[in-house]
Amino acid sequence: MAWAASENRYADDRVHDACGLFGFIDTSGRAHPGAIAVEALCSMRERGNGLGSGYAAYGIYPEHAERYCFHVMCKGRHARQELDEYLRRHFAVVHDEPIPTRETLGILDPPLLWRYFVVPLTAQMGGRSEADYVVHHVMRINTTLEGAFVVSSGKDMGIFKGVGHPDQIAEFYRIEEYEGYLWSAHNRFPTNTPGWWGGAHPFGLLDWSVVHNGEISSYGINRRYAEMHGYACTMRTDTEVFTYAVDLLMRRHELPAELAAAVFASPLWNELEQEPPKRRALLTALRQTYGSLLMNGPFTIIVARQGELMGLSDRIRLRPLVAATQGDVLYVSSELASIHLVAPGLERTWMPEGGEPVIGRLGQAPRIPARMLQEEPIHA
Repeated sequence: MAWAASENRYADDRVHDACGLFGFIDTSGRAHPGAIAVEALCSMRERGNGLGSGYAAYGIYPEHAERYCFHVMCKGRHARQELDEYLRRHFAVVHDEPIPTRETLGILDPPLLWRYFVVPLTAQMGGRSEADYVVHHVMRINTTLEGAFVVSSGKDMGIFKGVGHPDQIAEFYRIEEYEGYLWSAHNRFPTNTPGWWGGAHPFGLLDWSVVHNGEISSYGINRRYAEMHGYACTMRTDTEVFTYAVDLLMRRHELPAELAAAVFASPLWNELEQEPPKRRALLTALRQTYGSLLMNGPFTIIVARQGELMGLSDRIRLRPLVAATQGDVLYVSSELASIHLVAPGLERTWMPEGGEPVIGRLGQAPRIPARMLQEEPIHA
């Protein structure tokens, strides 16, 4: 995208290092201030270089909880006017307004930021589900409207991201004013793509948000598989493909998080031989069916949607991931120190094995690996 190139003011195309990830879900549904995610992420400042940071929050728009919320970036008023006209042709716009921001030292030339609360026009859906209708139009906006980009498009959630350090992006978007039961956050050290506002993490589609640390060497085949199923990959980044793969497997094909994780970080073939027969058959079928979505290379991701959070690292654990619990809250992060900082008195901490998902769901107690249940909680 030409816009991405124009935002890359440091002309820095490739830097090798590790991004910082943080996320938590309160499985009771209790809301927590965004300052928690900000403090945790800022403690891992060395994991970013100022070329991208962002936050995803769930449960932040209760007054519009049943409407899709589009967070959008536009290069200027003309681009926003075109986007506005497009949205009003295909959706009922219930409310729209600028995304609240404040002038922040170090934040240079931000795009025009807006949010729309919309309802799909049933007469135009043509047999599609609401979700498929929204995905279709998000793809059309991002591929055909010059200078307009949909950042997030889910219900009762939003993504706030841009070019800057975690504290700068948080101050700019006034993150401390939001409260949510689920947060994820990302401090970026770009590897294969330039640092620009739309390319910062989290990546979103519908109410999915994905933050990612690593590099997917299977990007080509993963991208082709996503495009075969109707997704338009315009960002030239593996995180975008990861987001679409999550939507395909977990929403459209209705795989639970546990099985989606087994697709992305499938056990090695020799490991499959050691599994009990029924599980071996299941994992083999997944590998044969979705082999093109196996994610090769070092990665850790935090995937979130309404009511669910999953942390996952690659099958040989080349990127860090730690997990912890405190009461109803499940935390995942690149570093344990960041969790201790915002949640002193943790009950359990552990390091997930490669390919082992860490999953938290609304209304369910945080899940702890069986091997950890044999150990006494920390506070005991």
